[in-house]
Amino acid sequence: MLFNYWVIICGVDSTLLDSVTVVVPTLNEVEGIGLVLDELLGIGVPRERILVVDGGSTDGTVDVVRRYGVRVVRQEGRGKADAIWTALKHVNTPYMLVMDGDYSYPAKYVPVLIEEITSTGADEVIGIRVPQPGSQGFVYRLGNRLLTWAFNLLFSTRLHDVLSGMYIIRTESLRDAVMEVGDFSIEAQIVAHMVSTGKTVREVPIEYRPRVGRKKLSVFDGAKIFMDMAILTTRYNPMLILFLLGSLLLIPGLALGATLVIGTYSTALSTT
Repeated sequence: MLFNYWVIICGVDSTLLDSVTVVVPTLNEVEGIGLVLDELLGIGVPRERILVVDGGSTDGTVDVVRRYGVRVVRQEGRGKADAIWTALKHVNTPYMLVMDGDYSYPAKYVPVLIEEITSTGADEVIGIRVPQPGSQGFVYRLGNRLLTWAFNLLFSTRLHDVLSGMYIIRTESLRDAVMEVGDFSIEAQIVAHMVSTGKTVREVPIEYRPRVGRKKLSVFDGAKIFMDMAILTTRYNPMLILFLLGSLLLIPGLALGATLVIGTYSTALSTT
């Protein structure tokens, strides 16, 4: 943490900031997007290195973005996953940093993530959310922990927050990925792609503030994310699925074997 604060205070080399495109997916974020852009510009991110991908906002979000002179494109398709894949078509920098447009992720951690990925040579660095008061209810915090635990089990990883909405990735490391799942499962797919193709994923702690505006993620989305993780396992870790299926098939065989042994033993006892 001391290292992180040093980076925040001293900033990061401007040439490194120029090597990153900050991607901000939005959908009706008129209350928070201006605050996000103020922070990004305030820490020295060039306007031309900010890309807002809008999913069809009807509340004036795009108008706010344009007033800041920041590039905004209309996403192809619907949902957050399509926003990320749309952004990838417009990013021509070595790194792409993703953060939500609801002001929940402080822009001061942009230099921290950049410093971590450039100094370690990682392919992705995830910001581990450290919830601030009022930012994340018990149900959502528990759900996030359970989903991360499930991901670690399915992909043999030891990560702490695979669903964080603030992370930086090496652009070329993501270009060979194929869209497998949609919407809020995109973060899980990106991590699954990285760890399953031999790439390096690291994490750093970041603050997580209460969002500004209406919450979009529901408890039902958590169930869908879990199902999508299972789908990702068939794509990236099929041997685990075969192992689990084999284990399930083994159960009836063991039960039948136990029945035969017990029957044989009972018959032997009755004839003595």
